[in-house]
Amino acid sequence: MLHERAAAGSRTPGTATRGENVPTVPPASKAAREAAVDVTALLERGRTLATPVLRAAVDRLAPPMDTVSAYHFGWIDADGRPTAGDGGKAVRPALAVLSAEVTGAGPETGIPGAVAVELVHNFSLLHDDLMDGDEQRRHRDTVWKVHGPAQAILVGDALFALANELLLELGTVEAGRATRRLTTATRALIDGQAQDISYEHRDRVSVEECLEMEGNKTGALLACASSIGAVLGGADDRTADALERYGYHLGLAFQAVDDLLGIWGDPVSTGKQTWSDLRQRKKSLPVVAALAEGGKASLRLGEILAADARSSDFATFSEEEFAARAALIEEAGGREWTAGEARRQHAVAVEALDAVDMPERVRAQFTALADFVVVRKR
Repeated sequence: MLHERAAAGSRTPGTATRGENVPTVPPASKAAREAAVDVTALLERGRTLATPVLRAAVDRLAPPMDTVSAYHFGWIDADGRPTAGDGGKAVRPALAVLSAEVTGAGPETGIPGAVAVELVHNFSLLHDDLMDGDEQRRHRDTVWKVHGPAQAILVGDALFALANELLLELGTVEAGRATRRLTTATRALIDGQAQDISYEHRDRVSVEECLEMEGNKTGALLACASSIGAVLGGADDRTADALERYGYHLGLAFQAVDDLLGIWGDPVSTGKQTWSDLRQRKKSLPVVAALAEGGKASLRLGEILAADARSSDFATFSEEEFAARAALIEEAGGREWTAGEARRQHAVAVEALDAVDMPERVRAQFTALADFVVVRKR
């Protein structure tokens, strides 16, 4: 299993503006180019295969947790009416069903793993939204805002239990191995959230600490998603570990892009407030990289953020004050360094695939999914 720290690279000032494309990646591999992978179709396949099983799992929950879950997943609105809401990017289900094909099995072999990972992911979203005070997700009110904090906690707990239940019901050796990897990833995810919260109350966090936190919070579950279908298909530990390395570093690239969007993303695309991570005092990669730079803008940013930490809340802050903080982060090189880190982690992720014997079609799809993660806008 993968628990490794990503190395930090050099940082230089960035110049992009809000809403502009986040970092581009090097040209796709020859296999990806020749295969002309349709990433949208790949994501939709994962969603289509996983959703019926996911809905059936949610139906097991006692009322009102079943309807609260349905609201969270975007299947109904706050009044219980069916809706075709945005259910998220579906990267994790796509990876899980794709990884089953590494072993020569059909994508359906990975469905229980895809659903289990998606349940754990949404357990974390429900709890994170409450802990972070986020009022919007996917362009609508979060569960705790609509149904109250108690339901957000209970439904999150229930989804976590369902994830393990679904896997263990398979009753196979492979299911036991998959469950062990999922529970290990979940523990790391929780560790990452605890680190994230604790960092909000510190004046300084190192780049290394931030990467460790993001590896736990995001990398661990994407690592599991990238290997769980293969495990269910009978892959050995060496193969599963290599796929986890791909997913872990893909997760770090994913989170680096999220960190950019959390400050400079277009709210119309992200569904979150402007400057959302700054409002929450997040010690995200652009912030910690800027603070580590040590120049004039870095020092000024450090002074301001130290004063912010002593403030009870940001309710009286204007848009201009958040914009000024974002400008200092950019001037100190935090934006450009984070974009470079996303590209570096993308490269390490794709390189990890070299250790796995798989059909070239499947390899090209893994590479195309990695490319998608680093160029997305939401």
